[in-house]
Amino acid sequence: MKVLIGVDPHKASLAVAAVDEASGELLERASFPQDRTGLRALDRWAKRFPERRWAVENAGGLGRHLAMRLAAASESVVDVPSKLSARVRVLSSGNARKNDGVDALATALAASRNERLAQVEPEAASEALRLLSERREDLVVERTRALNRLHGLLRDLVPGGVARTLSADRAARTLRSIRPQGASTRLRRQLASEVLRDVRTLDRKIADLNERIGAEVEASGTTLTQIFGVGPILAATILGTVGDVARFPTKAHFASYSGTAPLETSSGEVVRHRLSMAGNRKLNYALHMVATCQARSEVRGGAYYRKKIDEGKSRKEALRCLKRRISDAVFRSLVTDSRAPSRSVA
Repeated sequence: MKVLIGVDPHKASLAVAAVDEASGELLERASFPQDRTGLRALDRWAKRFPERRWAVENAGGLGRHLAMRLAAASESVVDVPSKLSARVRVLSSGNARKNDGVDALATALAASRNERLAQVEPEAASEALRLLSERREDLVVERTRALNRLHGLLRDLVPGGVARTLSADRAARTLRSIRPQGASTRLRRQLASEVLRDVRTLDRKIADLNERIGAEVEASGTTLTQIFGVGPILAATILGTVGDVARFPTKAHFASYSGTAPLETSSGEVVRHRLSMAGNRKLNYALHMVATCQARSEVRGGAYYRKKIDEGKSRKEALRCLKRRISDAVFRSLVTDSRAPSRSVA
């Protein structure tokens, strides 16, 4: 009998539910502490089901440790998005009641009804790119926050304030021109100098990380960078977010995942579509950046963008059409990469 084990992970515990894959019948529920002792107990419990596979809710978050541990032990593991398991829980029970055991069962049922869930790999080539991309995003957020603090301090030091676009060099020139009068002004200038040093430090870290990401992307051998508007940073974001492209049977499935496929809202004889706010927003943003770049060009995507405007579409609608076109190109590139001889990511 083939068994699917659904896992609802928490910081301190793991709720699991074993179901018969063929019938969807609940076989057993259990709960284990999420520590070394609990994980060993979970291993012993799971061995009672020789033909098993796992469905871990949010395998990229609270379930990451368990999912990677299972994958390293050659277990079959899929990642179930939290929204999907929540939707299955409501549809299966008919109400919004929940507890850990119900969530684990919903996770298992969601995996049994969906063949396009991401397979968790022990050492996915895209994992390094995902980690580096997330680190870069964190540094950029910190730099933006520091620049906002610096802008606020300079606003109170310079008559009329400073330009909205602020760089470390411009802030340094502004600080050198200030002759503080009074204790509070001197303190404000001192704090601005300290924040400026933080900004310069973050600039160096981001620059170093950009070089590292560029080297990783080049080592991956991806053809994504051949798409106009896709540089190493966006390529790393796309590769790290998508992972294994084989889970998408067609470009339409990939477009649905990226949020570039419009949703049909037809009724009766009225046929219409609306913008999809579903899908992976990080991937959608990356495609949006590529579309914005192409729309400004004179060739390639720019010509297609202007053609759609000439057909009567608004600028936003034309950009959405271009995003879908780019989504298809990215999907083709990823499929091509997956079929090429593998190259290790250092």
